[in-house]
Amino acid sequence: MKFPFKTVALIGKHKTPDIAGPLLRLAAFLSEKGIAVVVDELTAQYLEQHSYTRVALAEMGGAVDLAIVLGGDGTMLNIVCALAPHKVPLVGVNQGRLGFLTDISLDNMLPTIADMLEGKFVTEQRMLLQAAVMRDGAEVFKALAFNEVVMHRGNASSMMEFEVSIDGEYLYNQRADGLIAATPTGSTAYALSSGGPIVHPALDLITLVPVCPHTLSNRPIVLKSQSLLEILVHRSAESCLRFDSHSRTDLHEGDKVVISRLAEAACLLHPVGHSYYHTLREKLLWNKTL
Repeated sequence: MKFPFKTVALIGKHKTPDIAGPLLRLAAFLSEKGIAVVVDELTAQYLEQHSYTRVALAEMGGAVDLAIVLGGDGTMLNIVCALAPHKVPLVGVNQGRLGFLTDISLDNMLPTIADMLEGKFVTEQRMLLQAAVMRDGAEVFKALAFNEVVMHRGNASSMMEFEVSIDGEYLYNQRADGLIAATPTGSTAYALSSGGPIVHPALDLITLVPVCPHTLSNRPIVLKSQSLLEILVHRSAESCLRFDSHSRTDLHEGDKVVISRLAEAACLLHPVGHSYYHTLREKLLWNKTL
């Protein structure tokens, strides 16, 4: 991470015209402080005329010192996967619903960003997953996930059948609607709704959570982050493999899905005083009186 931040990228929620106002206010604020501002190429389509340089997301790695994302958690998921391999730190401003990842509100955006530009922030490293689909010995698809890699039966009425191995050792055969491999970040997403545990994001581990398993004794299992997970598809019907909310591919019978931890971690910056437990209380309504 390069600090102080000299070049900052601004990225807004896709296809959201009302992001223009706060984004341009933030851009002007940063420019007044002598910081070079670039705007994501897709985001710029929803802005009025401006003088800021447009840069494609794929070209930001190595070109910016910090990326500020205005949107919701879904927006952040896609941006993290694009920039984490280039070690670009990210800050999230919430304009969505939950805001587990985008923890700065629009109301206090400018003073909070001002403090962070002076070095008043908390740095957090979070792991990502990488997964590849092998078919007839060849790799046919590969992508990254910040929350989870999900194998699912799609629109088919019948369950999937698959075999799971960990570090080359057979674990089980399963009939289920699917299987979730989640990072600690993803433990509060789809894995949570499927009965998986909430995992603190500072931990390095992978949670394997079955989706509606036919065998009632099958339960989520927690793996070390260095595990190599292999899933052999025996029955696929219309099944697919999804990476967070940004990528997907169809699965065929005989395909092997290989999942492992990405070597590079995502770097998230939070305001001073940030607390994961406070976020849980607020977002999961644990602070409400019964």
